[in-house]
Amino acid sequence: MSIESVENLLNIDLDYYVQINMEGLSNLVDTLGGISLANELDWYDSGRKFHYAPGELQLNGDQTMGYVRMRYEDPAGDFGRTKRQRQVIEAIVNKGASFASVNKIQGVVDVLGDNMSTNMDFNVMKDLLTNYSGVRKNVENYMLSGSGTKIDGVYYLVVPDEEIQKVHGMIVEPEV
Repeated sequence: MSIESVENLLNIDLDYYVQINMEGLSNLVDTLGGISLANELDWYDSGRKFHYAPGELQLNGDQTMGYVRMRYEDPAGDFGRTKRQRQVIEAIVNKGASFASVNKIQGVVDVLGDNMSTNMDFNVMKDLLTNYSGVRKNVENYMLSGSGTKIDGVYYLVVPDEEIQKVHGMIVEPEV
């Protein structure tokens, strides 16, 4: 349903998707030997088990889960949480592409096999890994802007048509 919603909203076709569950995310980070990323906020997780100080953080799987789940201490709420989720994905991609992780490929495959679903076949994944590894250095993040409102007690982000067209253009006709 998420894929259909994005395709309908932006009038695009998504070729591929990758979905990983939260346990898989934690296990993947541990299999890679942890990740590092830049943190902007000073906060503790809800159980006060982990402290996330501003600056460069080295996170294991459990710490990563606290990092991506937090939203109430973040002035940006869910928007801050999705920003942190994108940070973690980028950190995993960077760590996974590093030479130090080559000897961990079997562990990564085991974790992903148990916790991931995708519509890519093996040849497409192999092609991406072998021919497009440099693409990770040219990743752009963008989040739709809009205004939040509650309709019948449910929060919605109302996105103006101009914003939808802008994002459609960024995907269909990206600037070089």
